[in-house]
Amino acid sequence: MSRIGKKPVPIPKGVEVLIEGQVVSVKGKLAELKRDFHPAIGIQRDGDSLVLAPREGGGRQEKALWGLARTLLANMITGASEGFTKKLEIVGVGYRAAVEGKSLKLALGFSHGVEFAIPEGIKVTVEKNTSITVFGADREKIGQLCADIRRKRSPEPYKGKGVRYVDERIKRKEGKKK
Repeated sequence: MSRIGKKPVPIPKGVEVLIEGQVVSVKGKLAELKRDFHPAIGIQRDGDSLVLAPREGGGRQEKALWGLARTLLANMITGASEGFTKKLEIVGVGYRAAVEGKSLKLALGFSHGVEFAIPEGIKVTVEKNTSITVFGADREKIGQLCADIRRKRSPEPYKGKGVRYVDERIKRKEGKKK
């Protein structure tokens, strides 16, 4: 049994959920999200919450998909009503970021600038040239954009320079000994 999958997903006020077979649409004040779920998972509305259950005769994979589907559905509802935020910080002399139109421009110590197109439905803001805040309704898109930004110059272990999440701790190494 999935401990996560057993929990019902509450639907807050102001959020509309429409179930059409395996396709679930969630509409809130921030966005409208839609996802097609695996056929091994049954989704039903029970008052002001959603209940998920694996189909009869399901094996180990169906039980794993049960917990995943519940988490994805909960993220859709939270994203449509409240949204998600991730923060990145840039550490290093001369490293900086700026938002210009629909793109994020980064100076990360390369001979050229690095530019990212900001996907539709995501808002990126930069404070003090070194702090990047990514906000949006789709948790997967936000996480992927932050991972792509971090991958361009991940923090190195000697001086800690690079792009990292605000709550991330970098294990530092000692340099060469004389």
